Amino acid sequence: MTQQAPESNSPTLFAKNPSNILPHKLTLDSKLRFRCHPGVSCFTACCGNINIVLTPYDILRIRRALNLPAQEFLLRFTTPVYLEQTDLPGVKILLDEDGRCPFVTEEGCTIYSYRPTTCRYYPVGMSYFREAPADKNEASISEEFYFLVKEDHCKGHQEEKTQTIREWRIDQGIDESDLMNKEWMELVMRRKSFGRQATLSEPAKRIFFMASTDLDKFREMVFSPSFQNTYDFDEQTLAKLREDDVELMRFSFRFLAATIFGIPDSGLKVKEERLKQKIEQMKQNRDQAEQRAEETYKELLKDHEDLKRQVAEKQKGDR
Repeated sequence: MTQQAPESNSPTLFAKNPSNILPHKLTLDSKLRFRCHPGVSCFTACCGNINIVLTPYDILRIRRALNLPAQEFLLRFTTPVYLEQTDLPGVKILLDEDGRCPFVTEEGCTIYSYRPTTCRYYPVGMSYFREAPADKNEASISEEFYFLVKEDHCKGHQEEKTQTIREWRIDQGIDESDLMNKEWMELVMRRKSFGRQATLSEPAKRIFFMASTDLDKFREMVFSPSFQNTYDFDEQTLAKLREDDVELMRFSFRFLAATIFGIPDSGLKVKEERLKQKIEQMKQNRDQAEQRAEETYKELLKDHEDLKRQVAEKQKGDR
């Protein structure tokens, strides 16, 4: 995930930000002077003591390059983490004993063509600014912007190459990464907007984690009898989900949107007969609940009458 400045309700947006983040909001047309290459003295220095959270597309792209199944990649190269300011579980790169990325050597990144989105963005960050409206009946003000991370050790800022943020995104392959993760990032941002007072159930967290990190297990779930008996698929869609990891990943986003976040129009359709069964089950549960409530009321009424009788008999005996 990209480095993000904290959301704010105040114009002093960068007041509490780390000093490495320059307090200037940039646009796609803003100029960036930066170049990283083996000739700079700090080459690969930024690959240590880092926190690289992996998006679903990061995981898919890297593990396919390494020719590893999802579970083996997760066990060998990642460690669990909660996504920023949420209770959504995810993973980040597991650093080696020296606190460095396991994929970096003195010659550079061994998976450079498949590197995570965070690495592609550096030294640029992207975030969203939300400002509370003066009138509570008005919509909040939101703005997408970029900022520059300038660490003292980084000599790339002293290079002569200059380009716009837009050109930087294209050059680093960021557009592809963001496009692939757009729907997933929207879910994370939606969850973030709920605030810390809202919590997900443990089953929901497990489903989110599996769908976001382990497409192999998610595919097993999608093709399980219970899943197939619940959701309606055409043969063409099923063929894509069986063979195409990218299509499966995109479907996982829609699945999470519908089942965990309750977002309509996700394209996930429950079978008609299954829906009828669910409605009938809900009706039966309601009827059973009403019956239990009536029985409980009758029992309480009987207990109340018994108690009244016992009190009356005791009072009669005392006379």
